Amino acid sequence: MTLALFDLDNTLIADDSDYLWGKFLVDEGIVDRLTYDKINAQFYEDYQNGTLDMVAFLRFALAPLAAHPLELLHEWRNTFIHTIITPLLLEKAKQLVENHRAQGHTLLIITATNAFITRPIAALYGIEHLIATTPEFINGRYTGNVVGTPCFQAGKVTRLQEWLTQHNETLEGSYFYSDSHNDLPLLNLVDTPIAVDPDEKLRDIAHAKQWQIMSLRDNAVT
Repeated sequence: MTLALFDLDNTLIADDSDYLWGKFLVDEGIVDRLTYDKINAQFYEDYQNGTLDMVAFLRFALAPLAAHPLELLHEWRNTFIHTIITPLLLEKAKQLVENHRAQGHTLLIITATNAFITRPIAALYGIEHLIATTPEFINGRYTGNVVGTPCFQAGKVTRLQEWLTQHNETLEGSYFYSDSHNDLPLLNLVDTPIAVDPDEKLRDIAHAKQWQIMSLRDNAVT
């Protein structure tokens, strides 16, 4: 098995689904605009700066899932995917995924954003395998807690190693596409790390390490 690993936010899609979900909740009046929007923006800035407190962020981000019944959450998510996410799909990202698929590679999205948000986005690219932060789900409701290791920074390596063990596979010949310096632990582990529309820190490191740098941002899917 040759693994083609893809980060999601700002890699396969042209924005951050976690941040945009928070904005969607604000715009729909589901959460308090005065407080939620400001906190959401601060967490996103922390993420970009590499200073995100993931435990605090998840406590914040998963609270709305715990506050509402599953049927209503699914209705909101369907609207979010259709109106917010679909316009952010990238034609070049689709072509990249299909190129790896044509080579018989195993496709896997690995993302810090929780699985409730990202599972349907992975499906839009026809990617079955998803490793994402896992929100706890008990008796038909989300609890606001996390199951296992959050899929963030070194946690991506932990979660991927668990997946490899479960599937009796290795990283031999592997690719990983990401935009963020937060993914350096995994980028340093794969055989072929590729910086996609990278942030400034990742761009500098990619140049220094002579990693491939590419852009998927032209020609969003309409």
